[in-house]
Amino acid sequence: MAAPAQSASKSERLKAFLISEAHAAGFDVARVVAPDAIAGKASSGLDAYLKKGRHGTMQWLAETRERRSDPRTLWPEVGSILMLGMNYGPGHNPLDVLAHKDRAAISVYAQNRDYHDLIKGKLKGVAGRFAARAGGDVKVFVDTAPVMEKPLAEQAGLGWQGKHSNLVSREFGSWLFLGSIFTTAKLPPDDPEIDHCGSCRACLDICPTDAFPAPYQLDARRCISYLTIEHNGPIPDAFRKAIGNRIYGCDDCLAVCPWNKFAINVREAKLRARDDLKAAALADLVTLDDAAFRALFSGSPVKRTGRNRFLRNVLIACGNSGDVALIEPCRQCLDDKSAGVRGAAVWALSQLLDREDFLRLNQGAAQETDDSVRHEWHMAATQQQG
Repeated sequence: MAAPAQSASKSERLKAFLISEAHAAGFDVARVVAPDAIAGKASSGLDAYLKKGRHGTMQWLAETRERRSDPRTLWPEVGSILMLGMNYGPGHNPLDVLAHKDRAAISVYAQNRDYHDLIKGKLKGVAGRFAARAGGDVKVFVDTAPVMEKPLAEQAGLGWQGKHSNLVSREFGSWLFLGSIFTTAKLPPDDPEIDHCGSCRACLDICPTDAFPAPYQLDARRCISYLTIEHNGPIPDAFRKAIGNRIYGCDDCLAVCPWNKFAINVREAKLRARDDLKAAALADLVTLDDAAFRALFSGSPVKRTGRNRFLRNVLIACGNSGDVALIEPCRQCLDDKSAGVRGAAVWALSQLLDREDFLRLNQGAAQETDDSVRHEWHMAATQQQG
């Protein structure tokens, strides 16, 4: 009977070592979850989400559905999963910039280095040291892999999925980067966290585009983060005004969460915003060519969207700014090589120019060869004439 007790003691020591290494590497919270903890519930939720088409054009969610629904499908040998969180809470109110229409609102997580690179390197270091101590195999994952991180983090006790569908922590509010270490070692799991949202609806009510059909449900097709980052092609007209000056992502539902107040002064965030990205001037961004875009956002997740999609977003913000000083740089974008940029420039100018000036400008639209841009001209002119 002594062998099982000795085995349990060893697993506890290995778990303590792993968590200690995680904290030493800069992670603010680390807990263990069993690989089968989300089987059934998570997959049914994902299936319902996909069936309703709420993933928009993110086809990889459907293509990797089976691997997402159960970590053991992704890696059958997994014995335990360590879920880790890193605080990225901002040192400023990210919603303040929304009142300055000539400035660009970039989501907090993208105001510095790409967190995938930061976290993955740390995860590999922790996992390597654990494998050297425990033996067996390890794998690390950060966001881009088909791992349902938020349900796993909830079952591990890092927090709970709030009504905005993001993870909420009693210590760090809505500001945690997540990562995971899969190991073949069997470690004692931690208790899951319970839902502490109560009757609060702050995150639902603040959403500019009504992207939450119900609490705990997100329709990505209406979400500004999806529209400005994942969506290719023109921004749907119905959402352009609501986007305001948000050019990359949207922090409204995260920033308004009451649990954020408990995160104040709780360990300094590992990534602090670059001053030049907290509230960059639209006038500086709308003139970026590809080389300047790449230089400005080197090492940033913004770079992955590409210059053309980014400039599309900037032009929508220009149109919402009411700043006539932006008319000329927007006009120059009518000659851009990208049809997406030209189309967004048409809309921006339709918002900034008075009726007569825009209709005079519209006379040159006959030279446009792209159907989507011609449609923008037609719609804008129709609205102006109406």
